[in-house]
Amino acid sequence: MANYVYIATSLDGFIATENGGLDWLEVPNPDKSDYGYADFIKGIDALVMGRNTFEKVLTFDEWSYNKPVFVLSNTLTKLPESVAGKAEIVKGDIASVIHKLNQQGYKNLYIDGGKVIQSFLREDLIDEIIITRVPVLLGKGIPLFGESEHSIMFKHTKTEVFNNMLVKSYYVRKRES
Repeated sequence: MANYVYIATSLDGFIATENGGLDWLEVPNPDKSDYGYADFIKGIDALVMGRNTFEKVLTFDEWSYNKPVFVLSNTLTKLPESVAGKAEIVKGDIASVIHKLNQQGYKNLYIDGGKVIQSFLREDLIDEIIITRVPVLLGKGIPLFGESEHSIMFKHTKTEVFNNMLVKSYYVRKRES
């Protein structure tokens, strides 16, 4: 059982512009690579994302996920018909939600969305983080990491470079023995 973050950031640590824009993620991709996403998603049972991320995903041309998506929201009451059978709302505190999903057989979860990732980190529920840095400085935007009341240690396990441009680094939660 593990909870994973797989995300891209600007060099200055933002996951989107202030208005949620993602245009800066469109970088040259001469090899048409997925930069390892298919391999990553093979080991995932389901995704947990926040309302804001879900609403952004709905603006894309097509539904990008072939795994169950759980939208963590205490305010949403229903989802659009277009995602019936693909996404479901989950409510409550994070630990309870994760426990319920684990009991349903969803053991390896992809955690997505800035606020949701920050909430999982506050609860010390992130096991691995994979961050791909895009060589752009946005100056301001939506940060990946927020303030924390304590340090959370991770161990770097490897880094890959794609197209002499994207830098993808892998980290695992360093737990005290």
